[in-house]
Amino acid sequence: MSRATLVTSKGDIVIELYSAKAPKTVANFKTYAREGFYDNTIFHRVIPGFMIQGGGFTPQMQEKATREGVRSEANNGLSNTVGTIALARSPDPHSGTSQFFINISNNSFLDFTSETRRGWGYTVFGSVVDGMGVVENIANSPTEIRGEHRNVPREAVLLREVIVN
Repeated sequence: MSRATLVTSKGDIVIELYSAKAPKTVANFKTYAREGFYDNTIFHRVIPGFMIQGGGFTPQMQEKATREGVRSEANNGLSNTVGTIALARSPDPHSGTSQFFINISNNSFLDFTSETRRGWGYTVFGSVVDGMGVVENIANSPTEIRGEHRNVPREAVLLREVIVN
């Protein structure tokens, strides 16, 4: 069993990673973590009752350069339920890189339905096993619009580092 600890300014979040169900996505996440890519990034999008998203922006809202996208593994049978972590992406289903989100609600509308641009959904690659209270605390942060970005916490919620085993 593989785990990762997200060390945040609001407390730690421990995630079990599903290497058997999403091997490429987990390997991608671990690579970014081991390289220190996530160090001192922020949770840049938080929506109570939906999800918190991080893994790609500095506290100054500068997007970090990433590697190529990972081919979607959303057809792995896993669902975007409360406490699961999934790979964020653009409208291209195979564009996920470093950004991820943790589901606050059961968001089954984000699940795989077909191998079409619209049906791919979002790859679930783990779940929170400790620290869901921290996730909820982050989700309830007061937000604002910053430039073209909505739902940005007024006070930066730092992702200090991601420790993987």
